Amino acid sequence: MSEWNDNEPIYWQLRRIVLGQILSGALPEGEAVPSVRIVAGQERINPLTVSKAYQTLVDEGLLEKRRGLGLFVTPGARRTALEQERARFLNEEWPATRALIRTLGIDLTQLLEGEDE
Repeated sequence: MSEWNDNEPIYWQLRRIVLGQILSGALPEGEAVPSVRIVAGQERINPLTVSKAYQTLVDEGLLEKRRGLGLFVTPGARRTALEQERARFLNEEWPATRALIRTLGIDLTQLLEGEDE
């Protein structure tokens, strides 16, 4: 069972978990994702929350609904997710991270090597 962060909607956290499973290959392309009821029961969250998380991934083209069968990871989902997440990181997270690195005076070589001063 996951521990949920109160600072972010649960559906968004669940979306990120499923996205991570797609990126890592734990949920391969063409494979069914666990049903809304199963996830809601395992995680002890509202089924509507799970549905909302899954719907965001459908909207992003990473999951597809197959009538009568459930939701499946779309062909090319891993590549699409990598492209989307790279773009999101470079546009949303990297500018703030780069500014913090400059503010703290961290040397690029030191950063890449992972050493402390």
